[in-house]
Amino acid sequence: MDESVPLLERLRFIAIYSSNLDEFFRVRVADIRNIIQIDKKKIYKKIEFSPKETLSEIHKEVEQQLNQFGKTFREILKKLEAKNLIICTSQDEIPASLRSDILHYFKTQIAAYIKVIPLGGKRVFIDNQCIYLAVRFSSGGEALINIPSDKISRFYYQKTSDKDYYIFIDDVIRMHLDMIFPKEKIVECCSIKLNKNADLNLDDEYHGNLVKKIEKQIQKRNLGVPSRFLYDSAMSSTLLQSLTEKLNLTKDDLSAGGRYHNMNDLFQVRANDPSLEYPKQPAIAKCEVIKSRSLFQLIEEQDQIFHFPYHSYDYILQFFNEAAIDPEVEEINVTFYRMAKNSIIGEALISAAKNGKKVAVFMEVKARFDEENNLQWARRMQSAGIKIVYSLPGLKVHAKVALVKKKDRMYGFFGTGNLNEKTSEIYCDHGLLSCNADMTRELSNVFQHLLTKYTPPVFEHLIVSQFGALEVFQEKIDREIRHAEAGKEARIIIKINNLQEQQMIAKLYEAAKKGVDVKLIVRSICCLVPNKNLKVKRIVDRYLEHGRAFYFHNDGAQEIYLGSADWMNRNLHSRIEVCFPIYNEEIKQEILSILKFQWKDDVKGVWLSPKIKNERPEIEKEIRAQTAIYDYLKDQ
Repeated sequence: MDESVPLLERLRFIAIYSSNLDEFFRVRVADIRNIIQIDKKKIYKKIEFSPKETLSEIHKEVEQQLNQFGKTFREILKKLEAKNLIICTSQDEIPASLRSDILHYFKTQIAAYIKVIPLGGKRVFIDNQCIYLAVRFSSGGEALINIPSDKISRFYYQKTSDKDYYIFIDDVIRMHLDMIFPKEKIVECCSIKLNKNADLNLDDEYHGNLVKKIEKQIQKRNLGVPSRFLYDSAMSSTLLQSLTEKLNLTKDDLSAGGRYHNMNDLFQVRANDPSLEYPKQPAIAKCEVIKSRSLFQLIEEQDQIFHFPYHSYDYILQFFNEAAIDPEVEEINVTFYRMAKNSIIGEALISAAKNGKKVAVFMEVKARFDEENNLQWARRMQSAGIKIVYSLPGLKVHAKVALVKKKDRMYGFFGTGNLNEKTSEIYCDHGLLSCNADMTRELSNVFQHLLTKYTPPVFEHLIVSQFGALEVFQEKIDREIRHAEAGKEARIIIKINNLQEQQMIAKLYEAAKKGVDVKLIVRSICCLVPNKNLKVKRIVDRYLEHGRAFYFHNDGAQEIYLGSADWMNRNLHSRIEVCFPIYNEEIKQEILSILKFQWKDDVKGVWLSPKIKNERPEIEKEIRAQTAIYDYLKDQ
C-alpha cells in the first residue's frame, strides 16, 4: 500500500502476501482445526484459548485483509497500465489483435498439459495448492480442468509496439473451452484451489528411521486434510454445493476469493521500465578480501564481518571453496537448515571430501517445505563420502554455523541466516568469520554434541539454546536492572524476528519498570505491549530484516551478540541455536551503528503502539535504515 515503493515491487509484495497466507492456512489454521477435532476434555483444559473462537476471528481478519488486498491490487494494475504494462484480469481486456497468437499458444503449449476430471456421482481428488477451473454445463454435468501453472508460466506474454501484455493462462483456457468440450454448452466457469494440511506428523520421531518417515509424510502432503477451499465468489450456490459434496468438504473449509488464485505467480511479471523496480544496488566490495589470496590469513589477522545483502555472499562461498582445496585443512563441519537448490557450498563440501578431507554435515530435515531439497542434498553429499547426521529427536537445529579445522587452528563461521546463496540476496543478515580460540573451541563442542551426542562443558562465550540460553539472557537483563537501580545508565537493544517466549517478555517488562531503557526491533510476531520505557519498532523495506542482534550497555563495557535465535518457545526450548559475541571493537561499533540507523528509521520504520497497531512516525530526519546502512558500509 506504500505508494513510495516502485510499482512492480508493490506487485511483488502482493505476491508475497498471497504466498504467506497460503502457508498460514496450510500450517497454523490446519493446526487449530486439528485441535477442534480432538476430544475437548483432553485438550481444551491445557490451552489458553478457544480454538473455535480463534478460527472465527481468523476468518474475519482474513476477509478484511483480502478486501484490502483486492483494492490495492486493482490500484497497482491501473498504475501499471499507465506505464504500458498490462496484466489482463478478464477476457474482455484481451485485445482482439492478440487472439490469433493466443489460440496458437493454447494449441501448441497449453493443451499438452490439460487434464479433465469429470464430476460424476463419485467423490474426486484434486492436488494440494493446484488451481482448477470448475465448469458447469447446461446438461447438468460438471467437470474440473487443471490450470498447469506448475508446468508452464502462469502468464501468456506478448509485447506489442507500445505495450507489454500479461494474460493469465486461466483465461487462455477459458477462451478455448469449446475445444475441450465441443459437445457441451457451458453455463458457468469459476476457479478453485484447495489448501491441505502441510505439517508433517512426526510425533513418534524418537523411534524408527526419521528420514524414511519424513519421506513418507512428504508424499502424504498431497493427501492431507483440507485447511481451506478457495473459490471464486462469483460461483453459483449450485456449483459450490456440488463441489462441497464431491470434494468431501465442510462449511468450515470454504473461503470465498477472487477470480484468480496462487497470486504468488505475479513474481513472473517483468519490468518494461526501470522506474518500476528498485534501482540495482551492487554489492559493496571488501577490497582487503578481494586482494588477498587467502581468506584464512585475513581471519588470522582480524575477525571478518559481512552484512548481507549489502556485501556479496561470494566471500562466504570463498571461505568454503578455500577450505575445500587448502591442503592444510583436515576437517570441515557444517549445519544446514535450508540449503539452496543449486548450492555452491554443497558442491564445495563434496569437493573437500573427494580431496581427502573429513567432512561432517548436520542436516536438519524438519525445515518446513525444505525437507525434500535437504534430503536430496544429504544423499548427494553422503554418496561423496561426507558424514551426514540428521535431525535430533524432539529438536530442530536452527544454528547457522560452520567450523574449519587445521592442525594448529580452527576457523568458525557464525551466522544469523541460513547458509543459502539465494536468500542472502534478499535477507538482511550478518556473518562473522573468526579464529578466536575460545569461540571456535566452544563451536567445536557444539558440533561434537550434534554429531556424537557428546555433552559439552558450560559455554562461557557462545550462547547456545538447550544449554542455558534463556538463563544467560535473563542474567544479562538482570545486570542492566541492577545498574538502573544503582542510578547508572542501563540500556538494552534487541533486534529479532519474533518475540513470544513469556519468561523473556516478563523480564523485559521488569527491566522497563525498573528504569532500563529497552529498545526492541521486532519484525514479525510480537506478544509484548509497548509502554513508556519499552518501545517496539519494526521495519518493512526492500530487504527482509532477518538478522538477530542483542545489545547490553553493561555500565559502558558494551556487549553485543549476534545469532540465529528469536525469543520464542521453539527457539529457546526446542531448538539448537547459537548466538555469538562480538569481541572486535571496530566490528562492535559497526553493529552498533547499524542498530542506530534501524532505530532512527522514520521512512520505512513503524512504531508498535500500546494498542498493538503499526503507527508511522512523522518524518523528521528522513532516515531510511537500509539505504543509510548501505551508504555507511560503502564508506568503511
